[in-house]
Order: sequence, then C-alpha cells, then structure tokens
Amino acid sequence: MFSARLIVVYVLVTNINQAENFKEDQSHWKKLGEQELKEALSKRPIEDVAKNVILFIGDGMGLTTITSSRIYGKGETGHLAWEKFNNIGVLKTYSADKLVPDSCSTATALFCGVKANHKTSGVDATVETDDCEASLKPEARLESLVTWAQKAGKSTGFVTTTRVTHATPSALYAHVPNRKWECESTVPPSSSECKDIARQLIEDAPGKYINVIMGGGRQCLQSGVNDSEADPIDTWSCYSKDGRNLIEDWKGDKANRMTSYQVITNNLELENLDHLTEYTLGIFANGHLKLDHARDRGPNGMPSLTNMTEKAIRLLSKNSNGFFLMVEGGMIDFSHHRGHARQALDETVAFSDAIEKTLEIIDTSETLVVVTSDHSHSMVFTGYPDRGSSVLNSIPSAMDQVPYTSLLYGTGGPNNYQFQVENGTVIRPDPTKEDTTSFSYSQQAVVLTDEVTHSGTDVLVYAKGPMAHLFNSVHEQTYVAYVICYAAKIGPHQVNKSTTVGFYMFVSVVGVFICIINI
Repeated sequence: MFSARLIVVYVLVTNINQAENFKEDQSHWKKLGEQELKEALSKRPIEDVAKNVILFIGDGMGLTTITSSRIYGKGETGHLAWEKFNNIGVLKTYSADKLVPDSCSTATALFCGVKANHKTSGVDATVETDDCEASLKPEARLESLVTWAQKAGKSTGFVTTTRVTHATPSALYAHVPNRKWECESTVPPSSSECKDIARQLIEDAPGKYINVIMGGGRQCLQSGVNDSEADPIDTWSCYSKDGRNLIEDWKGDKANRMTSYQVITNNLELENLDHLTEYTLGIFANGHLKLDHARDRGPNGMPSLTNMTEKAIRLLSKNSNGFFLMVEGGMIDFSHHRGHARQALDETVAFSDAIEKTLEIIDTSETLVVVTSDHSHSMVFTGYPDRGSSVLNSIPSAMDQVPYTSLLYGTGGPNNYQFQVENGTVIRPDPTKEDTTSFSYSQQAVVLTDEVTHSGTDVLVYAKGPMAHLFNSVHEQTYVAYVICYAAKIGPHQVNKSTTVGFYMFVSVVGVFICIINI
C-alpha cells in the first residue's frame, strides 16, 4: 500500500512538473532520440517456440482511446504497459460483410483466423445472421485457438470483465448465427435445434475442457438469480427462464470425469482458491462485472481484471506443456457505447494494470504476449489543449464561442446528442457548466443514434516474446491466429509427434547405412 501511494504521488508530481515546465530544450530531445535509437538497434527477435501464449483484447480500444488513456493515466510522456513492446503491427478490422464490424465477427477473425459475418460467432461467412440451419453444418463451424491449444496438450483459459457468454469470448468455443443467443430465452422457437452460447460453453467441446473461466454472466447460466444493487440483472442481455443451472451441470461434468474443480464467486474466494485444481469457474456477476472504479473491493465484491488475470496464469502454469489464455478488457467498449469517455479511459488503464502484473510474473522468453483490440470507436481527440492539461477538460471554440470538450463522439445516444434550438438557431450546451471530469459525464456527439457506434479504423497489435517480430506491417485481423499457431506450434502448425519420430528414425537409419558403406 505504501509503495502504491508513492507511485500515485510520483505521477501527480510528474504531471505538475510537466505542466509547469513542459517546453523541453534541444538537449532533451537529442538525448531521448539517441536513447530510443540505441534501444531499437539492440532489439533481437526471439525465434524459439512459445510454450505459452497470452492474448489480451481491449474491446473497443482504438488508437484514440489508447492515446487519451495514456495521457489520462500516465501523462503525455508516459506509457501504458504494452507501449514499450518490441513489435507493433496494424490490423484491418472489417468483417466479411461490414466495413465497420462488431465484436463477435472480429473475435472470430482473431481466434479462428477466418472472417465472419456481422453478429455471427465461430462460423464462416456461409452463415448469415439468424441462419440456424447453416450454423449447424460441420464445414461452416470453425476451430479456435482454444481447440488447437487443447489438441496440443496445453491448458486453456479465458478471463473477461463481461459475461462469459458475451460476443468476444463466445468465438473461442461457440458456433452461433446470432451473438444475442446467449441463453435459451433469446433463441427463436424456429431455431430451437441450435444450442445457445451458454450451453455450448458448458456442454460441448472445447468449452467444457477449458481449464479456467472467469467473468460475469450468471443470469445466462442459471435461472432464478436475484437482482440487487450490488449485482443487478443485466437488462441488455438475455435472462434464462428454463429452470437451468448450468453451473451445477459444469460441476457434474467434472465430477463424472473424476477431475478436481472449484467454483468461485467473489474476491475472498478468488484470493483463497486452490492453485492445484484442474478446473476453475469464476462467475462474479449476473451480467457484466462492475466498472473498476465502481466495484466493491471487499471480500464479497467483484475482482479486478488484474486479480483474475494473475490467478488464471498461476492456475494454468502448472501444465508442463504450457497454456493459452485470452484476457478481455470488455468494459472499455461498454463505456464507449454509452458515451462515457472517462469510464472508457479508466477501464483502459485498468487493462494496462493487468498487463503490467502479467509481465511481472511470466517469462517472456517462453511466453508470447499479444495485445490488440477487436475494433475501434468513434471517439475523437481534438482541439488544441495545452500540455499538462486533462484530456477531459473543455476548450473554447473560435466560431460559436461555446466551449467543447477535447474528447467527442461521432455518434451517440440521447445523452450525448445535446443540440437544442433557441430562437430558431441550433446551439450546443456549454460543457463548462457541467463536471466534464465525472465518470457519468456524456461527451457531445454529432449524430443521434441509439448508442455510440463502432469505428471502422484500423487497430494496432503489440507483441513481446517468441515470434513477436512477425507483427511488422499492415495485416488482416485473421493474421493474429496464424502467428500464434506458428509461434506455439499448434493448430495448422502443430508438429505431428509420430511423424517427427518417424522422420528422425529414418534419418538415423540412413546415417548408419552411410557409415557402413564408408567402412
């Protein structure tokens, strides 16, 4: 606690100093330039096989979000945890049928290496939205990084601040023509032969073989959950009504297979979990987890992304064959959709904290760490704010004399669309009359929609560890899956052990034969 306070004080003092004396002289930039050049020249690729892979997804974390979050949390000269990684690439995020994608089609690209249609998950582009029949065809169903890692004998897991049945994680284990089919209540009667996402996670491969699952979504897994202020029902999601208890079914499957398992539900249970247990299911909320700034940090509260990630790594690390872990900072996207910029920035910093902790406890000589986003958002960072100022502040407009915030949205819901007519003239409200630094403040938007919509701009991918240097250009989003497979020797690049043994036996026999001839 003492060291954490020192860090906070240091950041505050640093930001104050920057604000007071931010015009660095020539020698500063020359020294910095030479230092960065020296670091760049000393970089050497790691070409060994990646025993472990950790894929971090900042949902909705476009470059504008990263830049703004860096300034918000670290100051303009600071860095988020991944910004010093040796290798950076650019990913094109369009889906099979949309220039601006959603989270499940992009997750399918990232995890399965194939682009999918809007709102579909774990299936190829022959499956249109809501087409249950097409999604049942074996040839349309895609294998994911989880399946490939399991076939290679690795442990697998995923951690998310959203529901475990939500769009991004669903592409790891499910095959559905509609991302909203998280539980039976949203599956149309005409499509009853299709399993909902929750059942696929608990009942089918590869879901039931995933060693670590942590996030929210109790209301999709279990009927009859209680609504409370501490853990509200998620009205944006489905709510199971068929009397199911898939958590008990999950426990029953592990008991039948005579393997160890544990179910955890709060901070205290997470802190005290058994690291030797083979299967861990952590369900901490009815819907999504609470935002990091708002969560209950007490024993009965919900954990942070950092807490869950650290525990997941320790649980998975006991496998001598290594592991694959996906970690999603899902509430970045959630906050943007509702037009609350500070919430999104704060969740991005929390995402960075989880990566920083990860780098402390892993060996990057044997672990490939990839950080990217599924898509961007329509938030822009504009105007000419002064160095050392907050990205949440307002700046004056030279035209209508009404201030505006440095962060704005292209589209937004009613709380963001703030134009009004006075005396026949359209005007904007003055944001300086509100607290623009509040977590609940809604930045102004240009176009009225039901919520802030995604952006179609490219996203960055950052990598550190074995084969990280393969991210080096503008890539299709599907490329991520192939780099991971190549680095870890799984999926399309898994080495067939029997073939390898046969090859070396053949080489040995030939060698002996040659020796005999020479004699």
